[in-house]
Amino acid sequence: MSMPFAVLLLGYVLSQFYRAFLAVIAHDLSSELGLGPGGLGNISAIWFTAFAVAQFPVGVALDRLGPRRTMAGLFLVAVAGALLFARATGFAEAAIAMALIGIGCSPILMGAMYYFGRTAPAHKFALLGSMIVGFGSFGNLLGAAPLAYAASEIGWRASMVVIAALTALSAIAIYWVIEDPPQLKQAEGQRGGFVSGLIAIFRTRAILLMAPFALISYAAVASLRSLWVASYFGSVHGFDATARGHAALLMAAAMSLGALAYGPLEQRFGGAKRVILGGCSLTLLVLFTLSMFGAASASLSLMLYALFGFFGMSYAILLAHARLFFPAHLLGRGVTTMNFLSIGGAGLLQFVSGAIVEHRLSAGLPPSEVYSALHGLVGVLLLGAFLLYWRVPARPAK
Repeated sequence: MSMPFAVLLLGYVLSQFYRAFLAVIAHDLSSELGLGPGGLGNISAIWFTAFAVAQFPVGVALDRLGPRRTMAGLFLVAVAGALLFARATGFAEAAIAMALIGIGCSPILMGAMYYFGRTAPAHKFALLGSMIVGFGSFGNLLGAAPLAYAASEIGWRASMVVIAALTALSAIAIYWVIEDPPQLKQAEGQRGGFVSGLIAIFRTRAILLMAPFALISYAAVASLRSLWVASYFGSVHGFDATARGHAALLMAAAMSLGALAYGPLEQRFGGAKRVILGGCSLTLLVLFTLSMFGAASASLSLMLYALFGFFGMSYAILLAHARLFFPAHLLGRGVTTMNFLSIGGAGLLQFVSGAIVEHRLSAGLPPSEVYSALHGLVGVLLLGAFLLYWRVPARPAK
């Protein structure tokens, strides 16, 4: 493993932690900050929303400044957000902190993808992407049982200070190790900001057809892992805090393994589309099974959540598929646009799902019914996006 890959991987591990840690300390936040399911859904969604909106200036910065300063500088914003979260006393402070963390994490994965896209052979892009997403998703593990243990030993606030310190060290390492690729020489008609780049990107029919799938496919996995896994197993199956942490850990481990598996499969089958279609078909089967039968058995639900995490992590090779349709001078803006759709979809789904769950629980519906409907809704949304993605060509026409 090269030093640049290791440094980029550390940054993405921490970014993954920040998008997943709320589920494990949800009970502490509810008691200390007075947050119900809707409030927790909102502050989680704020992270995703801030992260998503930041993709547009990040894309321009990657194309113009390169990944080194873009990633290192913004990761320091995440340090400030983590420290603010550690001292939050209510919703407003927690929301501002999550927004800062989201902005700070916004260039990490796309900076790595940009770096791979400019410095590695094209045929290795999907493999490198799946490796960093797969290994980096172990940040989900850091945000599961280890965080639950640390929070019980030193408190969740002190745990956040430790993570802030690790984030600062990661920012320093990125600045000193990563070297920016040479700037591309652009023709006059290729210059412009993120608006003109966005227009050029969405003039491509393949990207338009791919957009709904990007919007919902990662959102489905991210929402259940970062927000609902602990609440579901606690309220439907009676898991205590430790058992909820283990359930989150199991799903996170499955997500990491799934992301790692998709890269070699893409190379084996000679393209991303066929692998994505197969993986999504299995994801849909798992979701609808969970919706219909999950409440009947905790063991079955654990297995289905793990399978959902495994099959649902086609994110990196979806990005590799989209990259085929981006010209070189729009690579930064192209990958960040796709990331905007993925992360923005996760934020939107968490806003919506938080409101739905809170409304139905407050109406007196049993948790098993509420979460069954939630899983079914996610399945229906994913099915619609899947049918559109089916029409995307495997490769650009020559």
